[in-house]
Amino acid sequence: MRLPSTRRHLLQGSLALAASPFFGTAAFAQATGTPQRGGTLVISLAPEPQTISAAFLTTMQTTMIAGKISEGLVWFDEKLQPQPELAESWAFAPDGLSLTLNLRRNVKWHDGRDFTSADVAFSLLNIWQKFHPGGRLAYASVTAVDTPDAHTAVLRFSRPTPYLLAFLNVYGAQVVPKHLYEGTDLLKNPANNAPIGTGPFRFREWVRGSHIALERNPNYWRNGLPYLDGVVFKFIPEAAARAVALAGDEVQVALASNIPISNLTQFADKARYRINTTDGNYLASIQLVQVNTRKPQLADKRVRQALMYALDREALLRVVFRGYGRVAQSAIPSTVPAFFSNKGKQYRHDPKQAEALLDAAGFKRQGNAPRFKLTLDYGTGSLEATRTAEFIKQNLARVGIEVELRVSDAGVYLKRVFGDADFDLFLTSLHNLPDPTLGVQRWYWSKNIVKGVPWSNGSGYANPELDQLMEAAAVEADPARRRALIDQWQAFLQEEVPILDLVELDWITVSSTRVHKTTAQGDGLYASLADAWLSPK
Repeated sequence: MRLPSTRRHLLQGSLALAASPFFGTAAFAQATGTPQRGGTLVISLAPEPQTISAAFLTTMQTTMIAGKISEGLVWFDEKLQPQPELAESWAFAPDGLSLTLNLRRNVKWHDGRDFTSADVAFSLLNIWQKFHPGGRLAYASVTAVDTPDAHTAVLRFSRPTPYLLAFLNVYGAQVVPKHLYEGTDLLKNPANNAPIGTGPFRFREWVRGSHIALERNPNYWRNGLPYLDGVVFKFIPEAAARAVALAGDEVQVALASNIPISNLTQFADKARYRINTTDGNYLASIQLVQVNTRKPQLADKRVRQALMYALDREALLRVVFRGYGRVAQSAIPSTVPAFFSNKGKQYRHDPKQAEALLDAAGFKRQGNAPRFKLTLDYGTGSLEATRTAEFIKQNLARVGIEVELRVSDAGVYLKRVFGDADFDLFLTSLHNLPDPTLGVQRWYWSKNIVKGVPWSNGSGYANPELDQLMEAAAVEADPARRRALIDQWQAFLQEEVPILDLVELDWITVSSTRVHKTTAQGDGLYASLADAWLSPK
């Protein structure tokens, strides 16, 4: 999944600035006193979402709002381990062919109807499996959902599906009320834009171009919560205006890198603000370059390895990202500790090694002429992408590769990369998610080379040995054996480099110290905020 446009303003003016980041440990203060009841939390958001039902669409703006109104079956802690939400507990069968979810009792939809297993079964089979952008892959092995009683749902699989728990939060499993959706045009149901959920806040109004307002759910299943009277998402298109609104306490939270790096010095006062970099760990996002391995110059892995050695990613992190993030060491980010491994080949900046590999591959320098020429495609509207593209062009020129930069809107580059395969290098950013079968495999699996399908295996890389490793890991029920298989294919990718992994991206949350939350989350961008509260001004 490509990163949404909220990151587009992240780096305004940052290329010329190289300073240490203001790392924070939590987006919200750990509650040390008695939570205060009342008050409305205002969160800045841009751009305005198309819908506020994450069951159909998982753009960041949609899911950040949906997570306060509706709920998933689990949420994720800071170590990206699932914790109970609408499911109190769960268990896979010994053969891995079913998953039993024990659902929470005494949960009411906002219209007063009971939440039951029928809602889970309907949501999965009729919405997540058919319409959810990632659900068609995640739930492909689900053949049935048994509901032996109102509080038990048993997912039946055609093959072991050990990765599914990583998708059962509100991002991948927003439960919808069957009684409002059954028999309707699901995509046009009014509840998509005026949701009825089970969460701590109820939908109140959507004033287009201005805000979405939520109000306290007085019948929330967590007794005594929420503390807040409401939450308002205020749409502020301009990055500078968002910074002004936060500084003036017009808003108290700016999520998902809503505040550009160039403005973060304005919020360095730790008595007034907190800067957090862990709320987006669930997304496990990496900025990367897809390499068209069909092209003669790029089919040789020595050339792809040379590109990695030529890129000074430490400098990229320092100059373009001002230290926010980490140099990628694998296709799986280090923020996914259950699966990350850096035991594969590593590429420190080494232009001499890059030149030697290019020579060995038959692309020797001929006077001042370039060894060969490449195109680098990227999207419009992103200063982050522009600065990185310029950086790559400069680095590759030093080893004799001439790069032509081609910037275009999404319609053009999606057709060029995923439709026509008419590109050499494609700079983008992708969500990799906590389980590599769900998030990473799709970028490298030969069966996901699908012409015209965006965010598939655009590199055209196909290797039967890698396919076998990935497919075996996808169905391996034993955690230790599965981890070993995933370690193998991480090392394999580090050797083959069909994608150049550049930087693990941080999603930066800036908040007022007036905002408190008792529990930090790895999927904090989508946190329900049931336990959030405001201290007085």
